[in-house]
Amino acid sequence: MDEEYDVIVLGTGLKECILSGLLSVDGLKVLHMDRNDYYGGESASLNLIQLWKRFRGNDKPPAHLGSSRDYNVDMVPKFMMANGNLVRVLIHTDVTKYLYFKAVDGSYVFNKGKVHKVPATDMEALKSPLMGIFEKRRARKFFIYVQNYEDNDPKTHEGMDLTRVTTRELIAKYGLDDNTIDFIGHALALHRDDRYLNEPALDTVKRMKLYSESLARFQGGSPYIYPLYGLGELPQAFARLSAVYGGTYMLNKPECKVEFNEEGKVAGVTSEGETAKCKKVVCDPSYLPNKVRKVGRVARAIAIMSHPIPSTDESHSVQVILPQKQLGRRSDMYLFCCSYTHNVAPKGKFIAFVSTEAETDHPETELKPGIDLLGPVDEIFFDIYDRYEPVNEPSLDNCFISTSYDATTHFESTVTDVLNMYTMITGKVLDLSVDLSAASAAEE
Repeated sequence: MDEEYDVIVLGTGLKECILSGLLSVDGLKVLHMDRNDYYGGESASLNLIQLWKRFRGNDKPPAHLGSSRDYNVDMVPKFMMANGNLVRVLIHTDVTKYLYFKAVDGSYVFNKGKVHKVPATDMEALKSPLMGIFEKRRARKFFIYVQNYEDNDPKTHEGMDLTRVTTRELIAKYGLDDNTIDFIGHALALHRDDRYLNEPALDTVKRMKLYSESLARFQGGSPYIYPLYGLGELPQAFARLSAVYGGTYMLNKPECKVEFNEEGKVAGVTSEGETAKCKKVVCDPSYLPNKVRKVGRVARAIAIMSHPIPSTDESHSVQVILPQKQLGRRSDMYLFCCSYTHNVAPKGKFIAFVSTEAETDHPETELKPGIDLLGPVDEIFFDIYDRYEPVNEPSLDNCFISTSYDATTHFESTVTDVLNMYTMITGKVLDLSVDLSAASAAEE
């Protein structure tokens, strides 16, 4: 271990693995360590025995749930937008050759006490029970505007500069009501609160376009894809990739103490009495607790069920977004469901997650609106965890720390953090203009 590295990465969470892969591909010499004896850190994937050990201590899982190793329960489950940045990163590093994806069946939104399919195109808007007949026509016009909008073609802008016009002003031009704005902003553009309404509309229009282009890509019921066997496959795929480029992975390394020189810059990492020298450290918040601050908490419930979520057309994999306004909350709630069709549970079993930014200390009560949509559950676990973000100045100490995972059930915010970190570490912007068809071979 007494070698010198360009970068030492601590923790094998999704963000750290993606960065380690990107940096290895760039030709940097990378050492990747984890204090745990398993991949994934906070974003690990657990089998049934591990799940029980984590939430129920010494109890054993009941036999009727089936074999433990047929379960791959992701602790931070997130779907990927088919044309989104994460898929582009996966293709850029060629890690797609180790992964098999499958389209996700459904994308739904909670509105006035009911679950509805999210309409993503002008045709779907006309059919959606979310809106009355006149509102449908107005929404259809707005969808057509968004579908035709091209950044570099002013003819499609209808005289509006979307870098200056706010989302609120753009939507007002089409006369859409609050109800429609709610599902467009939260279920299509995937905003996490309502601040976007006062920000330039360009971001929202681009997010809506990403949604509809992703939806069109696999002609499925949703714009999302998910790896077979769950997200636990990702860190391992990146570990393989890193090895191809000469990177080194070490699990089960206790302590992993970051060492600093007299100027306060990173000098290396010590574990078991040996120090590996390095110029930069990349890690999750748990490895440098004195350089991060707590910014919030995520409340989540994990349920094992024997049926799909009701009112989702028997979808075997599905996301339901519950916008904050519908629940009288300050932040959205998310429902994620996956099943044996993605090989994350034995035949006939479904894994459902309900998550949200915690606003109280009682996850059971707080998550009730989401849990009520699940129907009967075989088992349910509740959990609340702290969210941290870095407060250090990387240009002074060469420590690059990721932000904790949020409550969303899609990857958009996670990959933004990764790309920003990549630019800070390397001084380069990652080129994401890739051939998207490279990730579609294993759809079926």
